Amino acid sequence: MARSRRIALNVLLDGSVSAVAAPLARWLAAPEGGMLHPLWFIAGGGVTLLVSGLPFRMPQQYWRFSGLSDLIGIAGASVVSAGLFMALLVLSGFGLPTPTFPLIHALVLLVLLGAIRMVWRICTRRQPWGRVRERVLLIGADFEADLFIRAMERNQVSSQKVVGVVTLSEQQAGRRIHSAPILGALDEFAELLRRLVVSGRRPGKIVVTSPELRGAALSQVLDIARVFEVDVFRTPSLTALQPAAHIDLQPIAIEDLLNRAPVALDGRGIQQLLSGRVVAVTGAGGSIGSELVRQIAAYQPATLLLIEQNEYALWQIHLDLSERFPALSCVQVIADVRDRERMADVFRQYPPEIVFHAAALKHVPLVENNPIEGVRTNVLGTRVVLDTAQAAGARATVLVSTDKAVNPSSLMGASKRCAEIYGQALDMRARNEESSMRCVTVRFGNVLGSTGSVVPLFRRQLQQGGPLTVTHPNMTRYFMTIPEAVGLVLQAAARGTCDRGGEAVTEQRLREGGIFVLDMGEPVLIMDLACQMIRLARLRPHDDVEIKITGLRPGEKLFEELFHGREAPVPTDAAGLRIATPRTVDFELVSQALDSLDAACHRGDLVEVMRILQDLVPEFRHNTGALALEPVADGMSPHE
Repeated sequence: MARSRRIALNVLLDGSVSAVAAPLARWLAAPEGGMLHPLWFIAGGGVTLLVSGLPFRMPQQYWRFSGLSDLIGIAGASVVSAGLFMALLVLSGFGLPTPTFPLIHALVLLVLLGAIRMVWRICTRRQPWGRVRERVLLIGADFEADLFIRAMERNQVSSQKVVGVVTLSEQQAGRRIHSAPILGALDEFAELLRRLVVSGRRPGKIVVTSPELRGAALSQVLDIARVFEVDVFRTPSLTALQPAAHIDLQPIAIEDLLNRAPVALDGRGIQQLLSGRVVAVTGAGGSIGSELVRQIAAYQPATLLLIEQNEYALWQIHLDLSERFPALSCVQVIADVRDRERMADVFRQYPPEIVFHAAALKHVPLVENNPIEGVRTNVLGTRVVLDTAQAAGARATVLVSTDKAVNPSSLMGASKRCAEIYGQALDMRARNEESSMRCVTVRFGNVLGSTGSVVPLFRRQLQQGGPLTVTHPNMTRYFMTIPEAVGLVLQAAARGTCDRGGEAVTEQRLREGGIFVLDMGEPVLIMDLACQMIRLARLRPHDDVEIKITGLRPGEKLFEELFHGREAPVPTDAAGLRIATPRTVDFELVSQALDSLDAACHRGDLVEVMRILQDLVPEFRHNTGALALEPVADGMSPHE
């Protein structure tokens, strides 16, 4: 009913305007004819417009949101209406007042019909008189600034006013976007902001509209804004926009400050690897595993096996997948990767073609305090997954490793290096025999937001008012976002499982036990990360929130490494990936060592476990801290 009333109102107003347009156009064409005309002349002007407007859907136009497409429709209807009215005059014998009358009639219709829509739009968006509005300074490209200003104009209760735009290009200064001046380019930001403050037009907030503004450039914006005590926000991405009348500004995320250029993924290679295949992911409920299954699901595997020991985590990721990919065949499997019989049963029932092994114990202090469990999961569990996958006829396995496996100082790092060694030996045998299962190992550093990482810890400490705890003022770590890391893991999987001719260096290094290493960029000082997160919360480090130095924990290193001292980092033919060729061990020798390790773990003989780890990883220098390694009288480890 409301829709019918709106259409009827459009028809009434357009008909009235066009009825007035006919005598007005005749008077403009021939002023000596006066303004008095027969009633049919006036009615004919209205009727012809209504008829000609139907093909252009003029009655359905929403005047409040009139735009260029509506104007084009009005222009077309005006030309057709003028033509119909001219034919009506000729057929009635009335004659044309001048040869230019149809053209003048069309122009008058266009002006009047466009004018009433413009007036209507202005009136519906008029801000209350005398309202105090917050000044906003935009940073971004002209297109993004235009979107933000348009959305803000549609909000009738908006209390914001754009005082200027800082663009990413130097060629746009001096122009205007919706009456907002383009003040200059980003490299002049400090001076532009100073001028606004001096002139009494200090912005209440700065809004970053460009998603490309990240890393060092965004950090510089934050530093300059902090000097002038102005908060910085970001608009949501185009895919996350709210309805047009509302924009939910977001604080700058710590992930945005990583100075990392996006890496182009080999989508075609990943598609060929995963599409239509049975893919298994261990640790599917973890930070890395859950993102793996999300990205894998987008490539439409035939079946996706979610292998997880934690019931709640498995339920969560399955629920997420069922909502995002309702047509995906997804199997939930509760299993311990250390249980050889259970894993063999799972892979017999659902023979996987590709297996991503992300299940691991990753928290350094926890593994230090539970060493036998760490070794059983990270080393023996990896062996179980790789062996049972090979027995089930898998085409490839992908082992997710860590930078802590390089020159390890912790049990967690040494256990992951042992897992790498077994995967290397298995893969070398497969590649040199040109048969069997490939085993691709991918090593990377910390990921922002993962379970147990420093960023969620700092966020929780900030919510509690501090202090933020840093183990050492000089500690550095490599960081990468979870989606980026997982995307590159898939890239490595695609590259490591295909045979390409003409790329001899990468192929040869893979045959020699090469390990893919993600390009992690530059390391980040943890103290700087803590200060930046405090500032993003619009607080002052040390003044508002204390930063407390707690000392290194057992197994912890000041500087993480992605390559061993003897491993020269070599670029590969895949973007975002480098390759390392660490020391390898013959498959038979490493198998015998892991048999002994398995027996020592079952006996609870931590001394023997440590001896075997040291033999397999001679570069292991254990930072024991308070950890005691001597067995107690009953032969059991004091930490079990």
